[in-house]
Amino acid sequence: MSDVDNGSPVDEVCLLDMDACYETFDKDGDGQLNFDEFRLICKALFRNDKGHIYPLPEDRARHVFQIFDKNDDGFIDKEEFTFCWNHWIKVIVRPVSAFLVVDVQNDFISGTLNISKCNAQQDGSEVVEPINRLLETVPFECVFYSLDWHPPDHVSFIDNVHMRELHVSSPVSADKAQAYDTVVFAGPPPMKQRLWPRHCVQDSWGAELHRDLKVLDGAVKVYKGTNSEVDSYSVFWDNKKLTDTNLSMQLRARGVTDIYICGLAYDVCVGATIADALAIGYRSVLVDDASRGVDLADIEKTKATILTNHGVIVDSEQVLAMVEGRDRRPELGYKLAMELKHAMEDQD
Repeated sequence: MSDVDNGSPVDEVCLLDMDACYETFDKDGDGQLNFDEFRLICKALFRNDKGHIYPLPEDRARHVFQIFDKNDDGFIDKEEFTFCWNHWIKVIVRPVSAFLVVDVQNDFISGTLNISKCNAQQDGSEVVEPINRLLETVPFECVFYSLDWHPPDHVSFIDNVHMRELHVSSPVSADKAQAYDTVVFAGPPPMKQRLWPRHCVQDSWGAELHRDLKVLDGAVKVYKGTNSEVDSYSVFWDNKKLTDTNLSMQLRARGVTDIYICGLAYDVCVGATIADALAIGYRSVLVDDASRGVDLADIEKTKATILTNHGVIVDSEQVLAMVEGRDRRPELGYKLAMELKHAMEDQD
């Protein structure tokens, strides 16, 4: 039961039936919902199964209300509520969730690009246990594993820096460049590139998923960084946004609404992937304790980017309730409403 109106209990079942929901929250019985009544719906929606209510700030609640009040009369009528129900409430209560495990590969854990030797000194192997636990206990609609999959002459490898001409604006010459430096290749067009130790070369031991990582039958592997001339941090796109992987197509085919993302490295490929997921329009969640990174300052920047763009950062123990629709976050509800607004504007 949910207490949403000064002690008046509302059964969660009303959030599963459109007519019951509309009648329950139409408190004055006038056949439409005013803003205060809509806020009661938000109060019932954005909570967890332990009774904790997540506040949706009034300005955001009003913004969402205005999206569904299509004729701007200050009320949501039954027709407007039908759209709200089908495209917003149903998604919040019954999301379709994908799990994306990013680059949990040997080279990043104990190989040539072992992230424990980077600035943050984080142990990449620590992501395996929480990821495996999620795979064993959470009923995701679909699971994806991404793999860095570089050809030997890849542009990001420090030992390949002499293979391509540098632009005059490059802050470091080829002779002085070291791993983790950023150079500018001549192109055309000129291209900034962070240099890394040789890693995840196609068909090598370093490119294999870690032996202790659980790989589910029926899961999809997505290979990235396969073009010699451009790096690819995000699992959606290469860094120049020239070529996409098949991930977007796979997500659309499965009707995915929510993506849970984790892996290696927090501030590089995981961060780039969730940034793209948010930009595309997905309700996106980063699993913090199942991710490890390279640089502490960059990890904090990644977190700030996620939160600024209406994503959510959680620990793995919170994921099951969210996937099952028992823990419903207002940030994700607001994100969905903004995407609906953009889609309606594109149709006009």
